[in-house]
Amino acid sequence: MDSQSSNTKIKLGALVLMIFSSIFGFSNSLTAFYQMGYASIIWYIVTAVLFFLPSALMFAEYGASFKAARGGIFSWLRGSIGEKPAFIGTFIWLAAWVIWLVSSTQFFLVSVSTMISGHDQTQTWHLFDLSANQTLGILEIVFLCIVTLIASQGIDKIAKISSFCGIFTLGISIIFILASLLVWILGHGQLAEPMTATSLIHSPNTAFVSPIAVISFIVYALFAYGGLETMAGVIDSVDQPERTFPCAMIIAMFLMTFIYIAVIFLCGVCTNWQAVLSGKKVDLANVEYVLINNMGLVTAQKLGLSHAVGVMLGKAFARFTALTDVLGGLGAAFVMTYSPIKSFIEGCDPRLLPKKLTAMNKYQMPSFAMWIQVIIVSVIILFVSFGGNAAGRFYTILTDMMNVSSSAPYLFLVGAFPFFKMKKNLERPFVFYKNMTVTWIVSMIVWLVLAVGIIFTCIEPILEHDYATAFWTAIGPLAFGVVAWIYYSWAEHKHVLDDKPAAESNND
Repeated sequence: MDSQSSNTKIKLGALVLMIFSSIFGFSNSLTAFYQMGYASIIWYIVTAVLFFLPSALMFAEYGASFKAARGGIFSWLRGSIGEKPAFIGTFIWLAAWVIWLVSSTQFFLVSVSTMISGHDQTQTWHLFDLSANQTLGILEIVFLCIVTLIASQGIDKIAKISSFCGIFTLGISIIFILASLLVWILGHGQLAEPMTATSLIHSPNTAFVSPIAVISFIVYALFAYGGLETMAGVIDSVDQPERTFPCAMIIAMFLMTFIYIAVIFLCGVCTNWQAVLSGKKVDLANVEYVLINNMGLVTAQKLGLSHAVGVMLGKAFARFTALTDVLGGLGAAFVMTYSPIKSFIEGCDPRLLPKKLTAMNKYQMPSFAMWIQVIIVSVIILFVSFGGNAAGRFYTILTDMMNVSSSAPYLFLVGAFPFFKMKKNLERPFVFYKNMTVTWIVSMIVWLVLAVGIIFTCIEPILEHDYATAFWTAIGPLAFGVVAWIYYSWAEHKHVLDDKPAAESNND
């Protein structure tokens, strides 16, 4: 995309907003408060220090050095540990994101329903004589086709839409923080949920007091920070990427960490856990709206307004939150329909794939590959929507396989980082890790934290005697990895890669 003029390139602010719309989850903080109360703060700090901060700085270094590479994390891995492990690692990552597209389209429609009616009414939707699930399946495919059609018209369309969505994703956090601070000031520093030494360690939720439950929450907090690597797919469209990309990574890293922790604390300004969240009607599906609605009621009360006004304010906050969920899902959909498939297509050796699959349209987008992706996702959606109980079990299996597959490639990226640092022929515009001993120590710590999180995700169902889920969760990355290994080995056996390609597919 060298021919792009600088005014069509992605600037720093737009890239930060793209990161927020794609991977930041405002509801993660509210869910954390529901599950662990103030005790979640320490675990969000620990996981940020042990994983998010060091890995974001690693990705910043990768991105600055491979600033011209069009293959995203594929190029990062290939330039560090070679083509074959890069092919396998990126294929596992791509497979997980393809499955994610299946589930995310459904979540998007649920958010639309909540925004319109105040709660999820998707099970009442019907087209013609189709059931609710079949109707949702058709609507999911239509949504995905519209997103892909627009996204295939150029990276500028993706950047504009995801940046716009990112404003709202960041905006709901700012509104929540400001409203909570207002309540705190008007209440003369009084917290609805008292903060004590005990509350910073022990959860008020009886479901999260056992060691296993606490560990499961730590893993949840760990993966709440995941997804930064997906931005690698747009780095060749970034203005002055050697400076802009590292800056965006660092800004997003600190902003996300601060907002997650601040929102968890500020939940306690308006909400007493036992009074508001301990009831049977509160669950993971609606806790976000319960907390937001309660914030509206308390804000009105502190301002001396009537209860009726408080109810209206609570509903307004809840509707705006639903809108941000819709826009967050929209922004993520635009980035994820493009970035993972683009990284894989443009990163690997072009001789490994059919020429049609690697072809670019007039907007320099891998439109054919993107539409093949739509077909694959649509077939899965149709099978799940129209296939009955057996199809439902198949979808559960796919979801279980995705759980670890989406995070397993981090092991490749973090594990490859010391080898990336040892490369002598790379230009390094941004360097944070200046000492190889520190690099090895940090890489090993982050790698072990990830490995423990992944292993626990696999064995947790066994502890609950859900052996089928445990099997498919563990087999996911292995199955996708074996498929990639077999395909690459077949290409080697057929001597597909023996001759040097006429032209390199990208610049590392």
